[in-house]
Amino acid sequence: MKVGVITLGCDKNTVDTERYLAQLADYSAEHTHDLSDAELIIVNTCGFIDAAKKESIDAMIEAARFKSSGRCQAVVAVGCMIERHKDELLDALPEVDLFLGSSEMQRLIPELSERGLIGAHSELLHPGTRLYAGDLPHVRYMKISEGCDHGCAFCAIPLMRGKHRSFELDEVVREAQLLELQGARELNLVAQDLAHYGRDLRNGRQLPELLEALVAQTSIPWIRMLYLYSAGITDRLLEVVAREARVLPYLDMPIQHGSDVVLARMRRPERKRTIRDRVKKFRDAVPDVAIRTTCIVGFPGETEGQFEELLEFLQEIQFERVGAFTYSPQEGTRAAEYADDVHETLKRERLERLTELQRSITAERYQSRVGQSALALVDRSDATANTSQARLPWQADDIDGVTHLDEALPPGSFAEVAVEEVVDDYDFQASVIRVAVLAVTPQTPRVGRQLPVQQTTIGSFGR
Repeated sequence: MKVGVITLGCDKNTVDTERYLAQLADYSAEHTHDLSDAELIIVNTCGFIDAAKKESIDAMIEAARFKSSGRCQAVVAVGCMIERHKDELLDALPEVDLFLGSSEMQRLIPELSERGLIGAHSELLHPGTRLYAGDLPHVRYMKISEGCDHGCAFCAIPLMRGKHRSFELDEVVREAQLLELQGARELNLVAQDLAHYGRDLRNGRQLPELLEALVAQTSIPWIRMLYLYSAGITDRLLEVVAREARVLPYLDMPIQHGSDVVLARMRRPERKRTIRDRVKKFRDAVPDVAIRTTCIVGFPGETEGQFEELLEFLQEIQFERVGAFTYSPQEGTRAAEYADDVHETLKRERLERLTELQRSITAERYQSRVGQSALALVDRSDATANTSQARLPWQADDIDGVTHLDEALPPGSFAEVAVEEVVDDYDFQASVIRVAVLAVTPQTPRVGRQLPVQQTTIGSFGR
């Protein structure tokens, strides 16, 4: 059985997809990138905002077309959108053969087996193995927790993924070692809020301790933090990031708005003062840090003055990058009870204004890095043109632009480069100084580099 996958939404979904593929491989399934050749297509959906839902529906319809134009025998839709809207989708999309929400993924194998879509169980793979489905095997993502305890008015994630629960630190480290064995050179830590890691375990091992354990027990050169509330920026965390060179000077810290009135209506835990203070603390402790954030425009009740306040705050703080999107009400959230009183045309206009402002801020922040030397991780190479596409420590995969190099170097390799110019506001041009040989040795020896035999907490997908 050949299996094709379509993964939508956040990097946490990417991690889940890799686990689903590993489960299926235990039953003789083979992953294929060619959907026309797939006998089973799995669509891992996102339900965060309306645009993501539309993209998920379009993907399910497109996958179903391969039943007539390809070899597809069944389409399975899984993930967050299914968790929230399964009953509606059952009626609306009869061409999809099976719907499983995030909390139902233990049924994937039995349901496929009952339909005769997978073979017999095989013992060839270790339990816990993740099968990579992308095109950059040296860049990997790792969830350190599931679910969320924050009560943001606009967000349905707790309704889709349940309460926050941390994975055991030793299991997370073993998974990181597994990813290293599979070729990981950059490890991106993901969660709904990295800063909540370990609080529910009550054993004193939280995010700083996890970072130290990953540095001590793996050789992965780059460890990056994605999505951390500003409240989690503690002195202890700052000390670890400032000390450990392999923990990148990079922070993805969502603020969502710059008006205290709107932040209160959003039920966000931060205010302008706390955001300002924590950004300053991070920049003082790690002077070379790059900080990315996200914002919502057009939230119910957002006045022109409050939107201008957001723009002024972005101008003041000078984030390196900002991801922005327009508000859309999500069923079951507190904000869905508010009057959605900002017209869609005005939402889009405000989004364009914010995007244009941030483009200029990013270009200015990036210009300040011209003339520096930095370590670059090569993602892609073009031998014909003798060029490479790489990223600097301040550029996360897929969201922060790229760095163009003047030599063709192997993907997954590192090079010391001279940053020469900013290209189109969001990218860099750099020249190779030398290929870097990173001889990183774990501080704690690993006996036999064994793969995990059983994961007792990491296998938790949904609730």
